[in-house]
Amino acid sequence: MRSVLRVCLLWSTWLALVGGVYVTNGPAQLRVMSFNIRYGTAADGPNHWDKRKEWLAETISHFQPDLLGTQETLAFQRDFLASQLTNYDAFGVGREDGGEKGEMTAIFFLRDRFEKLAGGHFWLSETPEVIGSRGWDAALPRMVSWVKLRDRQATAGNPLLFANTHFDHMGEKARENSATLIRQQLSELGAECDIVLTGDFNASEGSLPYRNLFSSQPKLLELVDTFRVANPQRGGEEGTFSGFKAQSSTSGRIDWIAASKKFVIQEAGIDRTSKDGRTPSDHFPVTAILH
Repeated sequence: MRSVLRVCLLWSTWLALVGGVYVTNGPAQLRVMSFNIRYGTAADGPNHWDKRKEWLAETISHFQPDLLGTQETLAFQRDFLASQLTNYDAFGVGREDGGEKGEMTAIFFLRDRFEKLAGGHFWLSETPEVIGSRGWDAALPRMVSWVKLRDRQATAGNPLLFANTHFDHMGEKARENSATLIRQQLSELGAECDIVLTGDFNASEGSLPYRNLFSSQPKLLELVDTFRVANPQRGGEEGTFSGFKAQSSTSGRIDWIAASKKFVIQEAGIDRTSKDGRTPSDHFPVTAILH
């Protein structure tokens, strides 16, 4: 017994408490959530933002993500979530002007766990550096927000590049090209990084955008679909668009969490939180736990 206690004490001493989190040289668990929160000015009647915002924040808090990617986030929604998720830093700009105008692909990450090393945005178009640019046959400007983070729980690991996006809902060519563009950009931005990508891709598994994102391509980073790795048997009710209805959906899994191949996927799923037949948004959030 004394030997066991001595080993435990030595192990505890080996862990260093920095900024409220334990730092180790071993693999650290990474909890990731992607959530299309539905833009807050939509005329959604009983599902209006003001009637569901606290519940939506509680749904996020219940999962306790280390990294959260949100879509359709307006500035006042970003600010509300920041006021509720007080342990997180928020990073996001409007797609229209690179400021506060238009929907954001806002990112949230745990302040005490991660040190932000860099961050930025690019637009899903032929001119990704041009703020507000609309690409190919897209109906609206679409974008990617990204941060490069140092994980204090993995001192021996690579930096982490976390990116979040929302593909166009109308432009088929835009979705196809956006997937390729993201891989090109993240290959450059994420050199020597571990990579996590979240988003609403407005395309189902097996579509050309899906294949462009996940298929093997020379000189481009390789990403895996965390849900399919964790759930290799394809099911009939994997839809992630809920339309605010609680029942499982067969409409297609359009919300994905992608990760670089170095990660071990412990689990991944679709959060079907509901109450009185309703859901906190018109999409189910999707989650993954990685090492």
